[in-house]
Amino acid sequence: MPDVVIHDIARKWLLLIEAVTSAGPVDGKRRKELKELFKGFKTGMVFVTTFENRQTMSRFLRQISWETEVWVADDPDHIVHFNGERFLGPYPDTLPNTR
Repeated sequence: MPDVVIHDIARKWLLLIEAVTSAGPVDGKRRKELKELFKGFKTGMVFVTTFENRQTMSRFLRQISWETEVWVADDPDHIVHFNGERFLGPYPDTLPNTR
């Protein structure tokens, strides 16, 4: 399980939040694990890694998966987005199958 799970009912998003101090960042392997764990959930998934500060974040930059978000506690009003076509939101590979 991730450290924090938030269900945004209005947006139909499931935010899966990992504190880097407990399980490491949301890397490609962890992203796949979380997708599998929540595959039956009927909303899009948003993956977030949290850090205490930018110095700690810099040690993990190469591991962070694309199409994820990063939040840093010492700069709480900002989110760093790792590539993709949108800022903060689920991607097609994390949306429920509607067929």
